[in-house]
Amino acid sequence: MRGCHLHVLNPTDSSMVILASGTSRVGTKGLIMTIVMFLAGLLLLIIGAEGLVRGASRLAARFGMSPLIIGLTVVAFGTSSPELAVSLKAAVDDQAGIAMGNVVGSNVFNVLFILGVSALIVPLTVAHQLIRFDIPLMVGLSLLVLLLVLDGSVGRFDGGLLVVGLGAYLLFLFRQSRRELSADSHVEPGPEGARLVSNLAYVLGGLGMLVLGSRWLVDGAVVFAQALGVSDQVIGLTIIAAGTSLPEVVTSIVAALRGERDIAVGNVVGSNVFNILGVLGLTGLLAPTGIAVPVAMVGFDIPVMIAVAVACLPICFTGGVISRWEGGVLFAYYLAYTLYLILAATHHDALPVFSVTMLYFALPLTALTLAVLALQERHRGIRP
Repeated sequence: MRGCHLHVLNPTDSSMVILASGTSRVGTKGLIMTIVMFLAGLLLLIIGAEGLVRGASRLAARFGMSPLIIGLTVVAFGTSSPELAVSLKAAVDDQAGIAMGNVVGSNVFNVLFILGVSALIVPLTVAHQLIRFDIPLMVGLSLLVLLLVLDGSVGRFDGGLLVVGLGAYLLFLFRQSRRELSADSHVEPGPEGARLVSNLAYVLGGLGMLVLGSRWLVDGAVVFAQALGVSDQVIGLTIIAAGTSLPEVVTSIVAALRGERDIAVGNVVGSNVFNILGVLGLTGLLAPTGIAVPVAMVGFDIPVMIAVAVACLPICFTGGVISRWEGGVLFAYYLAYTLYLILAATHHDALPVFSVTMLYFALPLTALTLAVLALQERHRGIRP
């Protein structure tokens, strides 16, 4: 039979119904094929993003861009290309929960997991530009998302507004890069003209893999959501958000290990900015009917994204370094957030106790600690 159908199986039957390529398939073979498709799509996204970042980074370095600017633009936008591909595909297929959940979940994942793990490996130095401009911008954009979705959707006007903001942000970074370039008159050109043709091939090949990988990933995720009985919103906030953020994970950790800490932190901040302005903006602009935003996401997940962005301010102000213990706190909160989503999706009996513990104990204690550290740093800075 044509179309997508989910059948209820006999409880004694260990097989389950999996949908693949518009045909209803029964049994573990269908499950295996769906898992293979999902993992292959994820692999294509990672390889495609790597090719895109490699080619674009070499082209950018050829024109004398600084490591921080490359991290905020080429690397950040390139590693966010899986989010863009997946969200566009999901929006066109009317899977709004995946499209919106991917953006919100990726932004939470980027800060809590990637910065947390990277700082646990080696303390991260935060550039002054990030503290003065880019992190406050990330906070402001997170608040803007909440305002835009209060009517329950991200329409074409909202998407157009965000895309215009993306253009303004890129223009600002371009002008700043040009000022840095003029200040440093001695710029090393890329090797052999940066091998223009091969780098363009990396970029185009990476984009092709992103398109194909996003299709397989989204199709597999929809099947998982139906088979497990959870919403596509939860799948977007967890599995897809983490999967599409793997390029950022690898990039930031490798950059931290190599001592390129500007790229490590700039990649996360730049990716979050691009996720809002670029991914959400283009998805809202191109989606036929806009992006419907679930009430639960407006009431919980987007406020969590805002809180995570705000938490970067005192952490980054404390000496301009994200220390190991601060990285541990970020990572612990990611585990807690993921656990909450699982408990909520399964309606577990432990959910009320867990929620009260986080709301009235863990979060206030962390906020108080960061506030005290920020005040100490401020007094240290004004001390004669």
